[in-house]
Amino acid sequence: MRTLTLCLLLTTPALAENWRTLDDAGITAALSARVLQYPDGSTQNFFQDGRTLSEAGAGASWGKWWVAGGQYCSTWPPSDVAACYRVEAQGLNVRFIGKAGDVSVGRYVDL
Repeated sequence: MRTLTLCLLLTTPALAENWRTLDDAGITAALSARVLQYPDGSTQNFFQDGRTLSEAGAGASWGKWWVAGGQYCSTWPPSDVAACYRVEAQGLNVRFIGKAGDVSVGRYVDL
């Protein structure tokens, strides 16, 4: 019985993954002056002044980022419509979760 209980605890996603949801201050601290790399090899730089630079392949795109209501928000020209995401952290990984449940995970590469 003890083994079964341990197995159940280790396979429960919330306990096995240990992702923690970040609040405004946590999001700001996690992203300001940091660089994340995504599974496709692209990177995103989050500058303290609110600019963000996404680099993928031979292309680069500048946008703006900020934190509001417990979410990371950004705009990318030519659109001025903001996209906002809940942010979670686990070790060197940062996970962005959209309203529709879409998930994107980046890993710090500036350490």
